[in-house]
Amino acid sequence: MASSTVENYIKQIYALQFEQGEGGTVGMGDLAASLGVTPGTATSMVKSLAKSKHVEYVPRVGVKLSEIGQRLALLVLRRHRLVELFLVEILGMEWHEIHEEAETLEHAISDSVLERIDALLGNPTVDPHGDSIPSAAGVMAKRALIPLDQCQEGDSVTISRIEDQAEGFLQYLESNKLVPGKRITVTQHDSHAGILSIEFVNGGHCSMGFPAARKIQVEVSG
Repeated sequence: MASSTVENYIKQIYALQFEQGEGGTVGMGDLAASLGVTPGTATSMVKSLAKSKHVEYVPRVGVKLSEIGQRLALLVLRRHRLVELFLVEILGMEWHEIHEEAETLEHAISDSVLERIDALLGNPTVDPHGDSIPSAAGVMAKRALIPLDQCQEGDSVTISRIEDQAEGFLQYLESNKLVPGKRITVTQHDSHAGILSIEFVNGGHCSMGFPAARKIQVEVSG
């Protein structure tokens, strides 16, 4: 089993590659900043990961995951997201307080316990924030999601994923019932004022600025 440090680096490289599109190369400065370490520390670790075949590293260019590294990243994400769902669904924790707990548990949980958690939860495909849970075979489902601020008046959509998972933003969303699974209709899209208003299918409404709406990903109803 890889060390927690190795898993954290692999998971962060995966996240940065995901942000810039599949197959992208991550700059060492970006990697170091995201992990809160110096560029020298990040480079030393990446060189070690290259020796173990987890990454492909090109000096002064950057790093990207190898096939081995990607498999490990998806396994760590599977652990993290299943643990988050377990903490919410079984232990009753709030979705804004589970990330740090999952960060610790993802490195300690065994595969056998993880699969029991998966079965207990009914083999879920998304975590509490709407992030896809990789399958046991290491497959991440592709989903056609768009930011809420790109929707137009009259669009009926389902909230599917929350991109910004900072505690304060999650608390704001929960207080306004803007959680994954909620079906809504866009009633106002004012590009001049930067305001978007929505109605819930089962009643109620709320308004928000475009910056907040941009962090909510939705699936357009058929």
